Amino acid sequence: MEVSMKEIIINTDKNKPGIGKVKHYWSNCVGAGRACEGLRADWRRQLREAREACGFRYIRFHGLLSDDMGVCIRENGSLRFHWQYIDSLFDFLLSIGMRPFVEFGFMPSALASGETTMFWWKGNVTPPSDYDAWGELITALVLHWKERYGLEEIRKWYYEIWNEPDLSVFWDGSRSEYFRLYESAVRAVKAIDPKLRVGGPATSNFVPDDRFAGEREDQSKHKTHLVEDLESLEWKGVWIQEFLEFAADRNLPVDFVSTHPYPTDFALGGQKSPDGGMAGRTRYVRALRDDIGWLKETIAKSPFPDVEIHLTEWSSSPCSRDYSHDFLPEASYIIRSNIENIGRVDSLSYWVFTDIFEEEGPGPQDFHGGFGLMNLQGIRKPSFHAYRMLHELGDEIVDQGEGYLITRRADQKLRILIWNYDMRKDRPVPMSMYPDYHTAEAFRDSGEEAYMNLEISHLASGQAFGVEVLDKEHGCAAAAWGKLGYPANMNQEQMKVIKAASETRNYVVQAQENGSLKLNVKLGAYAVLAVREL
Repeated sequence: MEVSMKEIIINTDKNKPGIGKVKHYWSNCVGAGRACEGLRADWRRQLREAREACGFRYIRFHGLLSDDMGVCIRENGSLRFHWQYIDSLFDFLLSIGMRPFVEFGFMPSALASGETTMFWWKGNVTPPSDYDAWGELITALVLHWKERYGLEEIRKWYYEIWNEPDLSVFWDGSRSEYFRLYESAVRAVKAIDPKLRVGGPATSNFVPDDRFAGEREDQSKHKTHLVEDLESLEWKGVWIQEFLEFAADRNLPVDFVSTHPYPTDFALGGQKSPDGGMAGRTRYVRALRDDIGWLKETIAKSPFPDVEIHLTEWSSSPCSRDYSHDFLPEASYIIRSNIENIGRVDSLSYWVFTDIFEEEGPGPQDFHGGFGLMNLQGIRKPSFHAYRMLHELGDEIVDQGEGYLITRRADQKLRILIWNYDMRKDRPVPMSMYPDYHTAEAFRDSGEEAYMNLEISHLASGQAFGVEVLDKEHGCAAAAWGKLGYPANMNQEQMKVIKAASETRNYVVQAQENGSLKLNVKLGAYAVLAVREL
């Protein structure tokens, strides 16, 4: 018995007028674990590669002010500042054409009101013991940047206050205390120059209940573990309205709003609901679209209707031990989600570019479900290829439909992306928690194949097009790692095999004499095809 296969049928004209603009917001920013990791040579090599291939313009990371960056000590009752490590990192970023999306955090021990820390590297998450001293630190640092890099340069940066203060693990204080932290920091920044761009509240992913309605999270108000269908709940951002109202009441500046729309019902790896049943659930497949819609509507009704929107963390899950990050469906999910939301926000920052990432300590093996676009050894994952392909798109939309986008560059060359994300699935890429890689493999293998028929008319006779294939067999290092038996620590020969497997398949086709290009391809589940006019 023959089973009908999904078809992606695309017919377009080389000379067709554009129907819209492509805003490359996916390249605006990318994440990294913490500032101190940016002092490593391998981290820097990988960031340079990601910058060159994917076009990332800004980078955001935790821990800029943490003790391992050596920024602050208290000596004879006075604060003494040291910027050597920050200078080394920021000098490097600017040297490769990137800029910092500054995240002010965490708290230096010299200013901290307590000893509560977060992560393997122990970032202090307590409020300052003296808010004037916190403002003094911010003032001294920004003045240093002004002197070192010039005012025109640092006006191009962004300054975000803290990270996910709604979660007690990141902020051992109340909502009001975070608002005070924000006020102290932005007044210090704006006193130096009113054109420096500040924002927040950098809160965690959307929720469908009132757990964050008070000063601190109330776990008794969680609803997600009470329902089977997460789509039946009404999801909303955390602290967004309260933050904007506070800023307006206090006459504080807000140049951008930031938050983290992970498509899950929990905000951090290992987080549990009161009955222990929360972690591990993903929301419906277009949760990102709906979250952005809520955010835009809320901001439009606020006293700051024209602020920029920066989603400063995003991925298929907020867990750094999730094998879905290593496998093919992640790439298709990235492409579908970004293209679906073109023009709606100013950045959607993927968390993160590398598995040189130590929130839970060093990764337990070469592939462990780390967030990164590359693993520790710099091997490109399918997610890396996704961002590289997005970056290569043109600036004008020629045609668009379910599973494809046709664009035109300034030189009039076409750039096309086609992806086979299985829309029968009503959830994004499900989590596959370390050491369970089987769930990620099963999801990949459960997808639906598709026939892709592409026809382009009004081309020059013999016009060449490059075709690049990202699928289970090409560009997915983790699949080859599985064929080797999932070695925890690969030897050099195994690494060569994995490195080769991380490369995509490329070939060239040509238009017929009548100026028509016809391309018929069988796309595997979650495969991606990039077609480039040469």
